[in-house]
Amino acid sequence: MDTMTKLSSQDLMQIEDKHGAHNYHPLPVVLSKGEGVYVWDVEGKKYYDFLSAYSAVNQGHCHPRIVGALKEQADTLTLTSRAFYNDQLGIYEKYLTEYFNFDKVLPMNTGAEGVETAIKICRKWGYEKKGIPNGQAKIIVCGQNFHGRTTTIISFSSDPDARGNFGPYTPGFQAIPYNDIAALRAELEKDAANIAGFLVEPIQGEAGVFVPDNNFIEEAAALCKAHNVLFIADEIQTGIARTGSLLAICGDCTCGGHCEQQATYVRPDILILGKAISGGVYPVSAVLADDRIMEVIKPGQHGSTFGGNPLACAVATTALEVIRDEKLAQNARRLGQIFRERMQQLVDKSDLASLVRGRGLLNAVVINDTPESKTAWNICVQLAKNGLLAKPTHGNIIRFAPPLVMTEEQLHECCDIIEKTILNYSA
Repeated sequence: MDTMTKLSSQDLMQIEDKHGAHNYHPLPVVLSKGEGVYVWDVEGKKYYDFLSAYSAVNQGHCHPRIVGALKEQADTLTLTSRAFYNDQLGIYEKYLTEYFNFDKVLPMNTGAEGVETAIKICRKWGYEKKGIPNGQAKIIVCGQNFHGRTTTIISFSSDPDARGNFGPYTPGFQAIPYNDIAALRAELEKDAANIAGFLVEPIQGEAGVFVPDNNFIEEAAALCKAHNVLFIADEIQTGIARTGSLLAICGDCTCGGHCEQQATYVRPDILILGKAISGGVYPVSAVLADDRIMEVIKPGQHGSTFGGNPLACAVATTALEVIRDEKLAQNARRLGQIFRERMQQLVDKSDLASLVRGRGLLNAVVINDTPESKTAWNICVQLAKNGLLAKPTHGNIIRFAPPLVMTEEQLHECCDIIEKTILNYSA
């Protein structure tokens, strides 16, 4: 192919369709540039990004400080593997553990790897510390969860697309309904001796931004502690300021930062982070726990060629500094309230939008149609034509999650686009 030939969006979509596996169903938009809250397609059309790469670019596209850290480190040292020490990892580990108030971190690359790592740590702790008979450890999960798409993770998924025809499935997981304390209590009381952990998303993002009752996380953590079960928080999508506090398990605290000092803070036994921990510049994930848990991992028992590489360490450190320095948790909290107020006004005057829910700048609007309909998809196509990118989930739910660097003026402009699109929509 002549590299000087200017390819259109249609050309590029056809190439991808021909040569790439069809494991995604993207909107018909081909992006080539991003800056802050904006992205541009190959024809130069400008859009507001209201997906943020599923909350990986909370700090905005191509944040200059984060990209600068990437470039500087890339010119020096990118990868050694963990066969040797490097001069970035220890500094990053100290920064990260102090930032989130844990003793230890096990660095990985992707969110799914983080979840797999947490599962392994939890099971090993169950056998070596709790005394669960070998091969009998169980982990409780919630229905409608989304923790990734590895073989183990899809084994406890309720999504037929993620799970179908990928068996045999990994045993050792017991699902309960999300936001159901009674179900959790019953499961723990039935077989507490063999239960090692409870894995939960503080807010279920992929399921449609389901926000649990105010007491759910706190009571779940208390139940786990009472039964000597590890409380594992998957904050890959909800963490790093997305919901208006540093972590979603911080609930409705107003500090917007280090919520471990707040009375409402629920401290998990194991914390899983990913996505925005690197600002979308480089794949980084992390599993944090205290010594009493993390010490079960010994040399050779878990690892990754790229986990903890110098490039990742430099990028993630800077990405977290940006969250703190630019007070992005506080901005997400303030703008999220404005967004839900605007969307509620839309719901009140539209038969098409039936419900808005969320926290911070992780929100969803439920479309008044069946999950099997194409209405939400068609609305998102029209939103793109009007200059705003969002994506439906579970058929009739549209998730709205812009970068946290958005201004109030920009937010109102986006709300105007959403309102205009939905009010003027016709099938």
